[in-house]
Amino acid sequence: MTFSNLLSPEVQNFINQNIDSDITKLLLKKSPFPDVTIQEIVQQIKGKKTAQRKFPFLLKDHIVFPPNLNLEQASSQSTAEYKTKDLKGKSFLDLTSGFGIDAYFLSQNFEDVTLVEQNVELIKIVEHNWKTLGRKATFINQNLEYFLDSLRDPQTDSFSKFDIVYLDPARRDQNNKKKFLLEDLSPNLLEIEEKLNSISDKIIVKLSPLIDISYLISELKNIAEIKIIAVRNEVKELVLIIDNKENREKSNGTKITCVNLESDEPAFSFDINEEKSAVSEFSESLNYLYIPNNSILKAGAFNIISDKFGLKKLHPNTHFYTSEHKIENFPGRILEVEKIDGKDLKKNDQFNIISKNYPLKPDEIKKKYKLKDGGNRYLIFTQSINGKEILRSI
Repeated sequence: MTFSNLLSPEVQNFINQNIDSDITKLLLKKSPFPDVTIQEIVQQIKGKKTAQRKFPFLLKDHIVFPPNLNLEQASSQSTAEYKTKDLKGKSFLDLTSGFGIDAYFLSQNFEDVTLVEQNVELIKIVEHNWKTLGRKATFINQNLEYFLDSLRDPQTDSFSKFDIVYLDPARRDQNNKKKFLLEDLSPNLLEIEEKLNSISDKIIVKLSPLIDISYLISELKNIAEIKIIAVRNEVKELVLIIDNKENREKSNGTKITCVNLESDEPAFSFDINEEKSAVSEFSESLNYLYIPNNSILKAGAFNIISDKFGLKKLHPNTHFYTSEHKIENFPGRILEVEKIDGKDLKKNDQFNIISKNYPLKPDEIKKKYKLKDGGNRYLIFTQSINGKEILRSI
């Protein structure tokens, strides 16, 4: 597969000139180039626009972008860069290359890099882009299961070894419906777990942010760490670090690391057994309110966060925390607040409204008190051990 027609100066100029054009209208037009369809042109426009917000390192000349689904499924540059932390060695294997964003960053500190992808068009795009970016790797167009079998030496019944194996299983079925259970993913992690363990002591797996953490720990062996990665408070990925070598004689529980990228909030790590043993103290709201970011909430760190920061929890079902004096470096939002009565609210007052463990939703609150949305102030409707509370940021 060659991309010479698509990458010709005339076609690339046309693409760049139409970056902000209406895609729907553009698709109705005839391509001005005999060897490149309007659909191919539009796909490159979509790819460049996606790269602007998701992987800006690809905003270079001669880069080719794949279809929308591959762009959607690819990690962002910020999450891929975060996952490179402490990764280095001789050999790196990505069993589900996709568009190759994760592999590009994760393999930076490895001598030998191998990418496996069963979609022949996609692996050719990745190979072309890596060559354009000056990166070397071995690109293999093969089904993952067949590739794993090819690593076995039939005479010795042993497998070729890699320092790190990475995979991002497909989370959609043939009807494009999202799947979350391990046995429904492609590949089925439970089926290939033993083979993976045969080729590496350290396996990194990217999974959906919706998958249940307790379920993962119960189903897979030797999970040393689960990283919950949010970007601007939206949880994007769960990343498993399966470390067979370290965990063979390790009795501690799984480490959970929560991070909110593109924010100034610190990462938060704890052992899952710590959460099970931690106990929260409860209190009505005090001078400061602490709202954990969504990576903390996804981790279920409801008691350990209170214990580690010396905070009191408002209510067993309200994951807000409070203190008399401000505690710095909390992984979430910190608000200085005061208690108010609903009668203190005036028509057309403007607030960012938060409702947690409260009977009314934000839209219902706005309607009831005739409030406007937005501004710099917060209005929190919640419940503490003393009952319903309305808090206003100071």
